[in-house]
Amino acid sequence: MSRPSIVIVTPALADANNGNWRTARRWAAMLRPRYEVRLTSGWQDGDEALMIALHARRSAAAVAAWRQAHPSRPLLLALTGTDLYRDIDFDASARHSLMMADQLITLNALGARALPPTLRARCSMVLQSTPARRRGVPPTRHLRVLMIGHLRTEKAPDTLFDAVRKLRARADIRVDHIGGALDPVLGEQARALMQECPHYRWLGGLAHGETLRRLARASVLVHPSRMEGGAHTVIEAVRCGVPVIASRIDGNVGLLGEGYDGYFEVDAAAALAACIARARDDAGWLARLDRQCAARAPLFAPERESAALAALVDGCLASFGPRRDAATA
Repeated sequence: MSRPSIVIVTPALADANNGNWRTARRWAAMLRPRYEVRLTSGWQDGDEALMIALHARRSAAAVAAWRQAHPSRPLLLALTGTDLYRDIDFDASARHSLMMADQLITLNALGARALPPTLRARCSMVLQSTPARRRGVPPTRHLRVLMIGHLRTEKAPDTLFDAVRKLRARADIRVDHIGGALDPVLGEQARALMQECPHYRWLGGLAHGETLRRLARASVLVHPSRMEGGAHTVIEAVRCGVPVIASRIDGNVGLLGEGYDGYFEVDAAAALAACIARARDDAGWLARLDRQCAARAPLFAPERESAALAALVDGCLASFGPRRDAATA
């Protein structure tokens, strides 16, 4: 008996080296023992039993094509940070994708509250995962701060830049920044900052393996984003034992928990600088962040993500009947 087939639509494939691609690839690997799985950056036609689309706006054409071709086959839509916290409020194609989907997936525990109340019943959470990794030995003569994030507005590299300037007198704090310059202006600012503050190094985009090696040797990960669906970088830090200093946004709080002590307010460079300095000066506080992250680590185990995803797909295929009319949802 042939296995059911699934298509996973992601707006980014391997050459993008971003979170959408890594999520799609990981989900494909998790589902292949049970299903035939095809990965594509767009969908025009096919006879799959179910579609999983990542990104409401950027996969909108594939979502519309699927619904037209297969009005009675299930469609799962995984929502990114830009979907939840920007596009569904302003972009008609993103809103249309929401209405077409039979099941919505968020990647953090607070994601559903960004949705219109009428759609929340369709929403399930699947926390992303990564294998546990052994932490390296961080330096003792200085605090090695690491930011992992492409240079684009959503990731708030400018907040990090301002914090670095506030810490320019701290020779015992060094900041490394990994990420490609998707915004050339921010790339120029990063280059200028290296000249202005030699304790800051912009390393550009690195291969994932090299990024993980540097993460394992970091003292702390800084994640200042303005919007996130559920940053895999934060999950990777937690799973290799590196404490996190993060902006207080739903995408971060939905991973690290409401009671986590390592937050600063979004765009607050002075508060970020104070947190970084405290991580160097207050060993007890840094150890507390370490313990809090360790307590969250089991939530991001691959077997948990795989089980949640498989249960969602199995349930859709087993119980799916005639589509609810979008206008009455």
